[in-house]
Amino acid sequence: MIVGIMLIFAGILIALYPLLLSIIVASLLIFIGLTLSLISYRFKKMHRHFDDPFTNFFIRF
Repeated sequence: MIVGIMLIFAGILIALYPLLLSIIVASLLIFIGLTLSLISYRFKKMHRHFDDPFTNFFIRF
């Protein structure tokens, strides 16, 4: 119930301040990009090779 109230409050804030939405989306995209970069770096550092060529292709980048 608390999560629902927080989501409603966040929705009201976004409706009142549209700039808030762009800040939230930008920070989320930055966080996801950093996380994927760190995961990729870790896999490269470990030199782990997977049996699946699809996974090997995307982990390489």
